[in-house]
Amino acid sequence: MSILVVGSVAFDSVATPFGKAEEVLGGSATYFSTSASFFTDVNLVAVVGEDFPKQHIDFLQERSIDLSGLTFAAGKTFRWSGEYGYDLNEAKTLDTQLNVFANFCPKLPEQYLNADYVFLGNIDPELQLEVLKQVVRPKVVACDTMNFWIEGKREALITTLKYVDILLINDAEVRQLADEPNIVKAAHKVLAMGPKTLVVKRGEYGATMFTEHGIFSAPAYPLEAVFDPTGAGDTFAGGFMGYLASVGKYTDAAMRQAIIFGSVMASFNVEAFSLDRMRTLEFAEVQERYRKFQLLTEFGGID
Repeated sequence: MSILVVGSVAFDSVATPFGKAEEVLGGSATYFSTSASFFTDVNLVAVVGEDFPKQHIDFLQERSIDLSGLTFAAGKTFRWSGEYGYDLNEAKTLDTQLNVFANFCPKLPEQYLNADYVFLGNIDPELQLEVLKQVVRPKVVACDTMNFWIEGKREALITTLKYVDILLINDAEVRQLADEPNIVKAAHKVLAMGPKTLVVKRGEYGATMFTEHGIFSAPAYPLEAVFDPTGAGDTFAGGFMGYLASVGKYTDAAMRQAIIFGSVMASFNVEAFSLDRMRTLEFAEVQERYRKFQLLTEFGGID
């Protein structure tokens, strides 16, 4: 089954202790779509400016990402600039230029209205809700958000969460949203807001899933070289949702497997700047790393 994703397509300028990249392809919807496209068809809704080059369009189309919902507006494409220290879990934002993204108002093409799987990228929760009003009867709705919206548009976000099945955010955002320092207590408070599943992205420490059935936690895949963590969370979400859509199941077992696939995709993404590693990635490599992940977390019973 295909996935509908609504979010940002951007140019990123990133510096890490291991190098830097200027004006490279980025954006939450871009990372998500590229990752999810390894598992299923993706329909992308976003806005870019007149300066968005054909080479990026070609790359997305080569990944079989449907761009019928990509709008070209007069002006410049959204730009973000940031840097990382040796703590690669947190980026320092140097500059944000919303440009055409400031007036983004998602309008879904008619062929997207019956989407079964929907991912609402990190945008204004009021816009997220507007997207959901356009979709007919989605089977699974997943959502991302950030501290900016939790602080500035809390009530709108809580309203949107009532219509969301899966919320994917980091541990600091969970604590902020729940106003609770203990992550387990915070998770239960967030689940009470509407989502049936909460997936907590924890960077180099992995991911933890909370549902009414219990808790599942998986480590991050250990890597010798991490060049650029930008987009890792969106890449994780793309692998997670892409796998769920590919198997057409929303069960506890399927979500546990989806978390591992999400972690696998994120582990590849951080090996190079922007989407450079994803450009050369083969699905056989994804499957092989999934198998290594199984060995990494496997343990026997009590003798």
